[in-house]
Amino acid sequence: MQSVLLILTFLLPLMPVYARAATQPEDLAGLLSRRILADHQPTLEAQVYTGGRVPYVPLFRTVREWQQYAARTRGEVLRKVILRGEASRWSQAKTRVQWLDVLKGDGYRVKKLRYEALPGLWIPALLYEPSNLIGKVPAVLNLNGHETEGMATPYIQIRCINLAKRGMLALNYEWVGKGQLNILDFDHYRMNQLDLCGTSGVAVHFLAQKRALDILLSHPNADPARVAATGLSGGSWQTIFLSSLDTRVHLINPVAGYSSFVTRAQWPELDLGDSEQTPTDLGTIVDYTHLTAMLAPRPTLLTHNAFDNCCFRADYAVAPLLAAARPVFGLFGLQDRLHYHINFDPGHNYGPDNREAFYRILRDYFYGGNPSFPVKDMPVEKEVRSAAQLRCSLPSDNANFHKLALSLSRNLPRRPDIPQHQPEFARWQQAQRNRLREIVRARQFRLEAETAGSAKSHDGITATYWRLKMDETWTVPAVELVRGEPKSTVILTTDKGRAESSDEVKNLIYQGYRVLATDPFYFGESKIDREDFLFAILVAALGDRPLGIQASQVASIARWLESRNAGPVMAAAVGPRSSLFTLVAAALEPRAIRSVKLTGSLRSLKEILEKNLTVKEAPELFCFGLLEAFDIPQLELLVKPRPLLLTDAQTNLFPATGRL
Repeated sequence: MQSVLLILTFLLPLMPVYARAATQPEDLAGLLSRRILADHQPTLEAQVYTGGRVPYVPLFRTVREWQQYAARTRGEVLRKVILRGEASRWSQAKTRVQWLDVLKGDGYRVKKLRYEALPGLWIPALLYEPSNLIGKVPAVLNLNGHETEGMATPYIQIRCINLAKRGMLALNYEWVGKGQLNILDFDHYRMNQLDLCGTSGVAVHFLAQKRALDILLSHPNADPARVAATGLSGGSWQTIFLSSLDTRVHLINPVAGYSSFVTRAQWPELDLGDSEQTPTDLGTIVDYTHLTAMLAPRPTLLTHNAFDNCCFRADYAVAPLLAAARPVFGLFGLQDRLHYHINFDPGHNYGPDNREAFYRILRDYFYGGNPSFPVKDMPVEKEVRSAAQLRCSLPSDNANFHKLALSLSRNLPRRPDIPQHQPEFARWQQAQRNRLREIVRARQFRLEAETAGSAKSHDGITATYWRLKMDETWTVPAVELVRGEPKSTVILTTDKGRAESSDEVKNLIYQGYRVLATDPFYFGESKIDREDFLFAILVAALGDRPLGIQASQVASIARWLESRNAGPVMAAAVGPRSSLFTLVAAALEPRAIRSVKLTGSLRSLKEILEKNLTVKEAPELFCFGLLEAFDIPQLELLVKPRPLLLTDAQTNLFPATGRL
């Protein structure tokens, strides 16, 4: 008791000091950095938004209804997602194949080859071929994942050798960005450079898959009725992506490499997936549940690992896929063709247990269940070769994502004639605004403003905190800062976020402006705290654009300020990223945004390509087709005749190396 009294005697004199400190004015930096949103709110909003936009697999009454739907859907995915822009012409090119040297094995041989996935882009590959080929035999397309060694990865060689020793053809090609193609400019997050140019980056992956299948089927001993595809992780994604869209694959075994977009949103730290797994607009047509159902009625084995330490773990990934696919297999009366296998070995693996599950389904469907077909994994570890032994020669000027994007960008944007006189120029502006609105998928958000407290600074600045709710979907935190009686207002966004914008805010306030310092989608306090850029590309996969969300939020805020009679509204931004979406907002909102000030803006969207940026570094910059239609000067024309002030940034946020 005495100790308690001593503590109270010590604390009581200090309590008034703490109370006074809580009400004392803060400095400007303190006002700007005060949190407005709840913990993890941006992440939760992104999870609800993305999960709620994923399409579901419709119910069908007859096989005919399903077949018509599946054929139509395949066509839409190819036309509206994969073969857009130059990719359509790439797909028409003839596949060129060059056979190289041959390695001898025990009962098989390995034939080296390279093929042209698209003009100028050659892919190395290996064909594992039985030594004594007689008649038609099954053919297996082996698809690789994110293994650094690519085709030289031991477990991949072991599987291919096992297949060849069982009398099957096994083709394995190098996945771009891995093995021999493991170079900076094939980084998968650089495929979005093609998207910016209006050509689908995922087309490179798909055409590499399709042409590999063409080569496998062109083998004189390949049985076109017994073609299988399999792979782990990214190889599993390649398996489902190709097999759902190309019905020449008759047996499918994806291993631990994909799940529903809904599952991905719920398990972001595990499953969101890279650029190729989340291509722009895929989710406007299908989810991976649809792609799984589109395997029906072909024999399918979904393999997942119970103790996967990477992704797509069995306990949550497989059930939604089975639930979507089973009714479709049931329409055909072939529910027993949809199988799943759960592996209980540790880690992310395609080890002996998973390989033996694959051999069993090959036996059951390609060999009529023949009990003499070996299903035990053969011990062939001593036959595994080094990467140097398996290496295939490639042209020194081989294309890659970055080279392709630079080539595509040379004649972009496709510039229409710009009228020089009114009213033709005004009509041209309106037509271009409509085009821009469609490209960035802009929205007229319904904004509801909710106050979240107030405070004052030492030098008489009053701060009012706002939660600006957009369509009950996104919440933009904002701090309104006023000193005296300003006649006009600035909406300020910066690449570093409002908490680090005190210098800019101070300058604006002392110039007589009311300042609304905001953090739109993905910036500052609105930054998603887990796998942020993967959520951004998922947003694009589901039909929106991060750039359009940001620009729409700024435009909505401007209209809200106008409704409050806050005086003429200027949109100001600091940094190349904030400047781009602010410029787009001003282009789309000619009434509420009266002027624009950009500090450190890009001079051209081609700088994104010249500096070799990735979607991981700045997701909103890779808006599909933006450079095809607009560059920065064309966007600036849509701001005219309103004032537009451009100033240089003090720091270069995007070093020319492309390595941030």
